[in-house]
Amino acid sequence: MTTSSPSLSPTPARTRFEGDADRVAVIVPGVGYSPAHPLLDYARLVLLQHGWTVQQLWWRIPGEFRGFTAAERSEWVEAQVAAAVDAEGGSCRLLVGKSLGSLAAGFAADRNLPAAWLTPLLTSPRVADALTRTKAPTLLVGGTADALWDARVAGELPHRVVEIPSADHALLIPGDAVRSAGVLQRVTAELDTFVRAVG
Repeated sequence: MTTSSPSLSPTPARTRFEGDADRVAVIVPGVGYSPAHPLLDYARLVLLQHGWTVQQLWWRIPGEFRGFTAAERSEWVEAQVAAAVDAEGGSCRLLVGKSLGSLAAGFAADRNLPAAWLTPLLTSPRVADALTRTKAPTLLVGGTADALWDARVAGELPHRVVEIPSADHALLIPGDAVRSAGVLQRVTAELDTFVRAVG
């Protein structure tokens, strides 16, 4: 992969919600799970409630992304997240990411950034290794029906882990709207507690 290719380093679209200028949280999406989807939108509401500035990151995934190696995918995600974080001039103090966004776990570990990862890709050795060496406060939320969630890996990590029985990769309970709404409420409460602790 060559970093000079314009398709590999697009300018990501962003949406900003102003709060405390010294406390910026960057919201990192999944492949098809944008910041407008419920889990990330409620994360935004929690952060605003606690006075944070929220910077949403919206992917412009290149067409050839499916053909990338695991290393290239991580490199691409980290480049997008690094650009968003660096644009804050040192004020970014938290990442909230969904699925593909967790490929930036190594970046968060290197920068000592607290992070909340919703349905992180725990089946990826790169993500698991990054979370193992992460020292900053970290929240992990996943479902037992998610093929990309590894309960064994999660149980060995020194972080707050919330495992939702029967929840899939969207943290929905298939065929049960009421229980799915309850999952959203629980995840929102966990995020609220985590954001309070991060400060």
